[in-house]
Amino acid sequence: MEPILWEWINALARWLHVITAIAWIGSSFYFIHLDASLRRRAGAPAGTAGDAWQIHGGGFYHMTKYMVAPPQLPEELTWFKWESYATWLSGFFLMCVLYYRGADLFLIDQDVLALGHWQAVAISVGALVAGWVAYDLMCKSPLGRNDGALAVAGFVMLVATAWAMTKIFSGRGAMLQVGALMATMMACNVFMLIIPNQRKTVAAMLRGETPDPSLGKKAKQRSLHNNYLTLPVVFLMLSNHYPLVSSTRYNWVMVALVLVVGTAIRHFFNSRHAGKPTPWWTWGVAAAGMLGCVWLSTMGPATADTAAVAPVKVGFNQVEEIVATRCSMCHAAQPVWEGIAAPPRGVVLEGDGIRRHADQIRLQAGYSSAMPPANITGITPQERAVLAAWSGDIK
Repeated sequence: MEPILWEWINALARWLHVITAIAWIGSSFYFIHLDASLRRRAGAPAGTAGDAWQIHGGGFYHMTKYMVAPPQLPEELTWFKWESYATWLSGFFLMCVLYYRGADLFLIDQDVLALGHWQAVAISVGALVAGWVAYDLMCKSPLGRNDGALAVAGFVMLVATAWAMTKIFSGRGAMLQVGALMATMMACNVFMLIIPNQRKTVAAMLRGETPDPSLGKKAKQRSLHNNYLTLPVVFLMLSNHYPLVSSTRYNWVMVALVLVVGTAIRHFFNSRHAGKPTPWWTWGVAAAGMLGCVWLSTMGPATADTAAVAPVKVGFNQVEEIVATRCSMCHAAQPVWEGIAAPPRGVVLEGDGIRRHADQIRLQAGYSSAMPPANITGITPQERAVLAAWSGDIK
């Protein structure tokens, strides 16, 4: 029963994580849109940034934003925080269930760095904490007074982190780690600064004082960071399902390109919502960035030997032998690998099953180093080259 229970825990945790992420991303996008669409109108109350009229669900909404605080605190306030907290908590739980519990398969790659199970977990958690601290210190330093310079510094920090993680973890582990760091930065922005600043504003009003305007300004800066990080985070969290993204040679460069692409797309929508001239050029940047990712994904497995060359002609017998020795422990009708009761995802790589799954074999083990997980069966660069060269019309 143990494998079945863990599979259900994994499925339910993933479901919860997706639901809470939808709620958080939805509210984030909505409020960025609302901020951008505010318009100053004649007769607007003092201290307001503007208002916006909206229609939804058969009714009209009149939204007004006070730059610091309204003259009088309303009896009820809706706080937007649990979407963020629940997303991070469910995501970290999922990371524990899948990547930390199965670190030997999903986080560690002995071809990259020989790590023990708990060493890998400790480095992963430590990197999340250190990444948040570094980012927070940058925002609070004199660099934080210049949004452009801060954005460049943050970009460099994230790309450098991505490169470093590829030297420590497996490809999919590295990409997930960078995505988890961005998510941690976003959630900590809410928990450590945005909500506390809002509480300070409310407390000042209850004391009959005028709130400090800098509190709202700092919170808005972090909220904007969250807005621009959202699309790259979602991409990186999905990357572990796509070996050409997570497990090829220049996956860390793809992180840099995805950061640029996500920023460009958000800039397009933010500008449109603000009523500014439409920056159509952003779609050119996004298209060029994704084409760059596609090109980088053709550079071969992350841990491959560039000197490995496949034979001119690859026969099915060669492929069958490699699959039998490197893959069939798990992908057999009756797996012999401890803890695996059934072939993962129902993929059986025996006989005609190898032909049926030819594309997946080439993607997972030929063009990338996603499989075998952590290279636990010791597949060689030469064998990967054979699988990559394997033609689709084998007899």
